[in-house]
Amino acid sequence: MSDKSLNVNDFKRMKNEGVRITALTAYEALFAAILDEAGIDLILVGDSLGNIFQGRDTTIPVTLEEMIYHGEIVARSISRSFVVVDMPFMSYQISLEDAVRNAGTVMKKTGCKAVKLEGGIRIKDTIKRIVEIGVPVLGHIGLTPQSVNVLGGYSVQGRDNKQKIIDDALAVEEAGAFAVVMENITTTLAREITEKLSIPTIGIGAGPFCDGQILVTQDMLGLFRKYTPKFVRKYAELYDTALKALGSYIDDVRKGNFPSDKESFD
Repeated sequence: MSDKSLNVNDFKRMKNEGVRITALTAYEALFAAILDEAGIDLILVGDSLGNIFQGRDTTIPVTLEEMIYHGEIVARSISRSFVVVDMPFMSYQISLEDAVRNAGTVMKKTGCKAVKLEGGIRIKDTIKRIVEIGVPVLGHIGLTPQSVNVLGGYSVQGRDNKQKIIDDALAVEEAGAFAVVMENITTTLAREITEKLSIPTIGIGAGPFCDGQILVTQDMLGLFRKYTPKFVRKYAELYDTALKALGSYIDDVRKGNFPSDKESFD
């Protein structure tokens, strides 16, 4: 992959060529720049910032203004990665007009490349209209965290509602989404949908057969200790690393070992 900024056509090409898409989350400048330099293809400014950044139990309280604030920071901190901003709860559910206005506002104020909406058949017309005005859409089906109260929790989808999820995937594709996130669905169903769709599938808890994978960055770096989902692979244990470093700092300050002459001015 070249160093040029990615666009929606790159993801379709990657699917066709069998190149797996890499995606992670970012909410602020530091991690956005690190992910971009590392070569992550897609950075999602997720409403998961409600959990990770704000310490909430769900994503539902996150506001449009908060998504715009974090989205703008991330978008101006990268050079290559494709930045997508989540549309938060109740920013696209009230009316088609409201959804279109809010999606346009997010793109205009953040400089992102696309927005993400949760849902399938029920928001097909919304996705279609948003795409028509020039805002690319990343779909999201399966477990949709904004609907956690309706779903009754964060359970695996696709065991008892397989056809509904397939229909949702087809609806998202037909509406014009450039790709779709599939969350917490069975491996066999994810594989079937990936083979059916011409647009890329990006899995989170959806097995190895999707066209790409996404995780919450803090989860895969071992920074979020409260709860680690089964589908997360930790590539580091930075929480423990940070605790050790902080302990050393406290010890050095208490003993008068910091700052030393090397860290002081004459």
